[in-house]
Amino acid sequence: MSNLEKNGTIPGETNTNVEEAPLQELSHTDKASGMFFEPKRTFQIVSMFPPKTVDWLLPVFILLLVVSLTRILVMSNEEIYFKIKQKQIQQAEKIFDGMVAKGQMTREQADEQLEQAKERMDMGRGTAGIIIQTVSILVVGFIFYFIIVVVYFASVKLILKGEGTYRSALIANGLPSYISMMQILVASILSLVFSRLMNDTSAASFLNLDKSEISGFLLGKIDPLSIWVYSVISIGLSKMFKSSTTGKYFALVFGIWIIGSFLIWLLGKAVPFLGFLSEM
Repeated sequence: MSNLEKNGTIPGETNTNVEEAPLQELSHTDKASGMFFEPKRTFQIVSMFPPKTVDWLLPVFILLLVVSLTRILVMSNEEIYFKIKQKQIQQAEKIFDGMVAKGQMTREQADEQLEQAKERMDMGRGTAGIIIQTVSILVVGFIFYFIIVVVYFASVKLILKGEGTYRSALIANGLPSYISMMQILVASILSLVFSRLMNDTSAASFLNLDKSEISGFLLGKIDPLSIWVYSVISIGLSKMFKSSTTGKYFALVFGIWIIGSFLIWLLGKAVPFLGFLSEM
């Protein structure tokens, strides 16, 4: 018998062997494990109680912390660091060469800027650099999280007419972070195995394709763990917003993922300074 079954009966489900017991709220541990094994039942129960801040804040914070720690670990590999540094230098050279060609700076200024960029890259491996990187990941990560939740919330309310609050959307997008942690850990292990940075577990990453190219972008969406995460988010939104069906929520979430990623990819291609966006 699962932990969810021990906590009572969900409305609409009957148990003829025992007397129906009052539904009890799940512990956060049960909610976390439920993301992997019973996301539909877990979110169904969570939706019957007032939203708790810990149900989105804790998993998102831990996820961003895992991202920070694994990045430090991966960057400690000299071969991986060298490859990343060379790629960043090449991108910087391309940007500076373009600015020189347009008369926006002299060749001497471009060379000086490039040397300063190299020095900043090396400083990033020190204690101060690690602290700045960790804080940046936490701050930017939470900002991005709030933005995507706003997009989900507005889309659900305006398009699907769901019955829920912004906090409901925070939880639907927050609890699946426990699955995302597994993806980050797997990607980090693969990075160390292949001696090259892998930000995800997509086909593009396994084939070492350039995600700034259209083939790399498309194959970057063939990622079993990402698909798993977005599927659970779809289920979470459908349950937290009192929907009896999940199909339209799957269409909404995956549509936002694909279309949003493509728009970001186009932005990265159009603005050289934001070129890194086309490789995300």
